[in-house]
Amino acid sequence: MKRLTSQMMGILQGNETLFEDFEDGGEMWTGSGQRERRKAVVFPEAFSEAPAVQCALSLWDVDNGANMRADIEAENVAAEGFDLVFRTWGDTRIARVRIGWIAIGPAPNEDDWELY
Repeated sequence: MKRLTSQMMGILQGNETLFEDFEDGGEMWTGSGQRERRKAVVFPEAFSEAPAVQCALSLWDVDNGANMRADIEAENVAAEGFDLVFRTWGDTRIARVRIGWIAIGPAPNEDDWELY
């Protein structure tokens, strides 16, 4: 369990298009085997410590002639942002992906202060 010690809680959310590989024959559409795409997400306002981040597909355009495989996660989560990661493998052909995310965590408060 992540316990929030601040009186202030912040919630940020967004949608990120990771790729549109069908337009230019990119590896997610034409390749096979292990493939990965990453995108750095920078929060418009930093949390006071690393928040909890949840990710979910909001658009998934895939070829119906192969198995559909996906692994989505937030990595390197910090107060300032995180890396959005999409992975697939095998013969999966993915034209484009958009991922929605939500971050919840302690927000800076003007009453917060440190002695030393």
